[in-house]
Amino acid sequence: MTTMVNYDTPSPFSDSDSDSDSENFHVGSDLSNSIFKTYLEFSSSSSITAVDLSKIQSFLTSSSSGALSCLICLERIRPSDPTWSCSSLCFALFHLLCIQSWARQSSDLSAARAAARLPITAETAAKQATWNCPKCRSSYSKSQIPRSYLCFCGKLQDPPSDNPWILPHSCGEICNRPLPNNCGHFCLLLCHPGPCPSCPKSIKTRCFCGSFEDFRRCGFKNFSCNRHCNKRLDCNKHNCLEICHLGTCPPCRARDVYRCRCGKKEEEKECCDRDFRCENECKKLLNCEKHVCERGCHAGDCGECPLQGKRTCPCGKRVYEGMPCDGTAPVCGATCNKLLNCGFHRCPERCHKGPCVETCRIVVKKSCRCGGLKKEVPCYQDLSCERKCLRMRDCGRHACKRRCCDGNCPPCSEVCDKRLRCKNHKCPAPCHRGACAPCPVMVTISCACGETHFEVPCGTEINQKPPKCRKLCKITPLCRHASNCKPHRCHYGACPQCWLLCEEEYPCGHKCNLRCHGPRPPPNPEFTLKPKKKKSNHHTAYTPGIPCPPCPEIVWRPCVGQHIGAERMMVCSDRARFSCDNLCGNLLPCGNHYCTKTCHPLEIQSSLSEHRKGSESCEECNLPCQKERMPICPHPCPLPCHPAECPPCKVLLKRSCHCSAMVHAFECIYYNNLSEKDQVAVRSCGGPCHRKLPNCTHLCPEICHAGRCPAPDKCCKRVTVRCKCQTLKKEWICQDVQAAYCDIGYDPKDISKNQFGLGLLPCNSDCKSKVQEVDSALQLRKPKVLEKKEPENEKHVSKRRKRRDRIQEGKQVSKPQKLVGTLKRLLLFIIIVAALIAVTYYGYKGLLRLSDWMNEVEVQRAKRRHQRI
Repeated sequence: MTTMVNYDTPSPFSDSDSDSDSENFHVGSDLSNSIFKTYLEFSSSSSITAVDLSKIQSFLTSSSSGALSCLICLERIRPSDPTWSCSSLCFALFHLLCIQSWARQSSDLSAARAAARLPITAETAAKQATWNCPKCRSSYSKSQIPRSYLCFCGKLQDPPSDNPWILPHSCGEICNRPLPNNCGHFCLLLCHPGPCPSCPKSIKTRCFCGSFEDFRRCGFKNFSCNRHCNKRLDCNKHNCLEICHLGTCPPCRARDVYRCRCGKKEEEKECCDRDFRCENECKKLLNCEKHVCERGCHAGDCGECPLQGKRTCPCGKRVYEGMPCDGTAPVCGATCNKLLNCGFHRCPERCHKGPCVETCRIVVKKSCRCGGLKKEVPCYQDLSCERKCLRMRDCGRHACKRRCCDGNCPPCSEVCDKRLRCKNHKCPAPCHRGACAPCPVMVTISCACGETHFEVPCGTEINQKPPKCRKLCKITPLCRHASNCKPHRCHYGACPQCWLLCEEEYPCGHKCNLRCHGPRPPPNPEFTLKPKKKKSNHHTAYTPGIPCPPCPEIVWRPCVGQHIGAERMMVCSDRARFSCDNLCGNLLPCGNHYCTKTCHPLEIQSSLSEHRKGSESCEECNLPCQKERMPICPHPCPLPCHPAECPPCKVLLKRSCHCSAMVHAFECIYYNNLSEKDQVAVRSCGGPCHRKLPNCTHLCPEICHAGRCPAPDKCCKRVTVRCKCQTLKKEWICQDVQAAYCDIGYDPKDISKNQFGLGLLPCNSDCKSKVQEVDSALQLRKPKVLEKKEPENEKHVSKRRKRRDRIQEGKQVSKPQKLVGTLKRLLLFIIIVAALIAVTYYGYKGLLRLSDWMNEVEVQRAKRRHQRI
């Protein structure tokens, strides 16, 4: 796919700042056409690719902007400066003096390093020394150090620099250098920087597979016809099924069943792997008919038996002739004398079968690699010492520090990390001698739209100016005249001001008749990093970015209360409001009364759901609500006078259940809307009735209900009935117990719960004897100190309280015990005080003695010093 390259020359007029230097190359408007003219004559415009001429076009853009810089010194390259350009990969341009100094230093350092490491003389190392391009690191010999200032094509020495119609550092003639790919043609451009473009001549050529012939440019003569290759593959059975391609065809991938070399095994394989060997041994009988072939899978004959013919002993010194192949050659008894693996000693054992010993154990005197240690060790053992090499490496900054170094110290593995001349990066190369390589980073400087750009070495971008671009500015104006604005060139900074009428419509419906003062797009950031003086901006009616001035039209405007017949003539933008001093008369929010204030601003919400400024609400109705609530309830409406219906009554009514076990809380509206029957049902708690029956101690067995409990004298619960001494007991039904009390003449209502059913059974003889035994046992358990007998009518005391009183009585302490405890505490206090006094006294004495001892030691030291002096 080919693309068109725009070779329009930059216009002399641009929005960017012009170069003030008189030596800058400004006459570049006709150079592109003159340089590319001959090339364009031999090639059609549709076949030109952007890659062919991009390097030359970039150089022309940099030259026209004065942005050519030397990568070594980071100084600007002027048209009159002698230069040298790399002809290998990067085609970068350097000052001639800079590249000569660079090449000499690099070649001298390379020669010194080679002489130190290799066994060659210094003269030989100097002849074989090389130097590299500072940017692409291409290698050059010492004889290729530039000695004269040549043009780009190398034909003219010291090309002229005062001709404004010739490219600087160029001879102005046809380049005539051989084109790449060795096509036999020569470059048709004028003397130019960078690589020569592809050959533009049209020739008749064939595709990769040779089945299609077409006329193509010589530089792009290799092409694919996008059909099947159909070349015969190596197997001579199948054809290539790939699309027409460059190079040899891939291996044949057709699958089929093939036999191995010995023919014993068949496998399905690809055609390119048809010749394979199985894992089985041949095991065919050899010609001697005594041994079998021990080779792996192979094709052809197995050959003769390896044991036939002359036979030797294992060490090879004695030869046996005429021995059968199945016989074993005897050992000769002489010394083996085979060379061991060490390569210096021979096997000292007698002739033997099998391999010799792998490790040579003969003791020899060896020296380590650095020569600092000599010792007798077995031959197979390596000798090294722990001595560290203190020689400086090639960098001259770090020592070798390798153990037992043989003198050939390896290159320094540390990173140089020195700050490069660009002052933006650090040297990433290993630690080295001499100056660091220039920073290889190239910074792209482009115009505001990015269409026109060139590259400069890192570190020089601060002093560069943006290239002049002929493209139109792509920033869309933000004012309403975007479609009618005059187009302008690509630029940095803000776009020019629009001079059309504004005609912006006010919210009131009128239009602005001033010049356009709508918003301007944000300016592109300034290219230069140097601060500029800010110009004083005088805000006028035409200053861009400010809103339209207030509307000056005259309109009729009503009063703030919107009364009919009270309008006045006012400026449309004047939002001042006036009052007509009449009564408001608007209906209050309650919907029942009218406002009695004087004319005031009304609360009218605009379309933006915001209240107008200065709005004032009508007076509030403070009367209570007097509406009758439905359904009827005794609670008044809690709201003030309002237009809508009263809210439902939410007052909580407390109603206890029928048995008074719990209290229900109902909302007034809910409870009053129920019928009497439903109210009775709602008030029931749903549990057993908690009311006590009138004639006994039991509760009503019915569910919580209204009214009296049914059949209170027919309680069917069981009651334990006892005699007076509580020895005999029986279970009766509660209604029988009530009847028994009535027969005795007692009212069951007056009987307490603890006494209910007590004394209804008559005591017998067993009860009396048992009572006497219990009384005697109680008399024996009583303490000797008789307590006052409590009256029978005294209040009953619980067992827990009696137990607590006994514990407190047992805890009472006698007076002798209190006295002994007080004496113990006093004695403990005296002991603690005495111990504190003793510690303080002896501690102070010890500090005094320590101070005296230190003073004596100091005096003795002073005497010793005086004696030494």
